[in-house]
Amino acid sequence: MGSRKHISAQAHKEARKTQYIARLNNNPTSPRKTRLMANAIRGIDVEKALGILQYSHRESAPKLRKLLLSAIANWQAKNVGKSVEESNLYIKRICVNGGRQLKRLRTAPQGRGYRIKKRSNHVILELGSRLEESKSTVQSNDAENK
Repeated sequence: MGSRKHISAQAHKEARKTQYIARLNNNPTSPRKTRLMANAIRGIDVEKALGILQYSHRESAPKLRKLLLSAIANWQAKNVGKSVEESNLYIKRICVNGGRQLKRLRTAPQGRGYRIKKRSNHVILELGSRLEESKSTVQSNDAENK
């Protein structure tokens, strides 16, 4: 019999087995610019999102595409032998948070200096499978009907 902390850690570890996450820290683009691309691909199937990111001209598109490919690789590492196309993967959650800010000075007229904030961001991307979620909703509906 383990302690509460041990039991909680085991439950957390079990929950992580079904999460497929990729993180990008200190991305040197402002969060506002990255959120535009993140909002464009949120909730979309993985294949369609890769196409959107590949042909977008925004600065953050190649970085988000690489992050999405990393999340797919994480999914494949946990689901050996399964196909990405058959599992119907989609972007379940994509979160863009502000990162550290580098404070710089730009020269200004009459010997002054203007402050500049060079912003960065942190991106968290989580994949989900529409098949697994449909199975879990069917099972929960069956349990409610009984």
